[in-house]
Amino acid sequence: MALQHTALLDTVCLEARGADAAAFLHAQLGRAIADLDPTFAPLAAWADARGRVRALLRVCRLAERWLLVTPRDGADELLKKLRVFVLRSKVTLARADDVHVAALLGDGDEWLAARDVRAADAPPNRLVRRGELALIRVGPSYWQALGAPDALLSFTAGLGAAGATDATLAEIGLGIPAITPTLAERFVAQMLNLDKLDAVSFDKGCYPGQEIIARVHNLGGVKRRARRFAASAAPPALGTPVLAADTPVGEVVRSAEARFGCEMLAVVEHTTAGSPLTCAGEPLEELPLPYDVPRD
Repeated sequence: MALQHTALLDTVCLEARGADAAAFLHAQLGRAIADLDPTFAPLAAWADARGRVRALLRVCRLAERWLLVTPRDGADELLKKLRVFVLRSKVTLARADDVHVAALLGDGDEWLAARDVRAADAPPNRLVRRGELALIRVGPSYWQALGAPDALLSFTAGLGAAGATDATLAEIGLGIPAITPTLAERFVAQMLNLDKLDAVSFDKGCYPGQEIIARVHNLGGVKRRARRFAASAAPPALGTPVLAADTPVGEVVRSAEARFGCEMLAVVEHTTAGSPLTCAGEPLEELPLPYDVPRD
């Protein structure tokens, strides 16, 4: 597919500034942040004391501030919760309303190379600065561009238009959930495969929920994981049950319309592997993810 672009209107950026911004984020988020390479923009989970995921943020370290990319739904409430933990730290948290987010979808290596962005050998989560923009490789055919609206418009001039649903489908295909208020504080990180997405660390200091997340990592015990499915129906709502022989065995955590119907991520029990599953009365077909999903 030729490279296309779309504004991600359901996505916003928060910002952290101040002398203690790095230390604050490192202490709160589930992966190492303090020494983050500025050419790397990873996902990072923020959990509560029970190890339940409150938010999933993409972290960008810029010279003047830190940007945290998150769904618009619940962003203001997320800011309020984060501010509770600032205490005496020299850090300010706010909405970065001057930064908008766009998606670049499709085969864009040649187009990006012409704009001095080496895409062909860029690994996932690579961050490239080009003028006022920050470009992040989310997946093989999916980049996010962060910057002022005018700069984004100038950069994407001449590209065809994609739909916001195309970006959601790309993230579902990569196994990336979106944590909104409906899902916040309901799942341990491993249930959402955040360990497979490198959004939690097991070799850093303490952070909220670290004891529970580490225990699951070391001893097992998580009986459900997110898996990817397709169905010949409209996208089901978040929380719609997944059934095996009329018995609830999971629930939908992300969905989007596709050419043939819809695709979704659903957290389901390991015991259902290989069993016929349905959602909203429709049979589900399991689709691959770019990482192995443990089922033990």
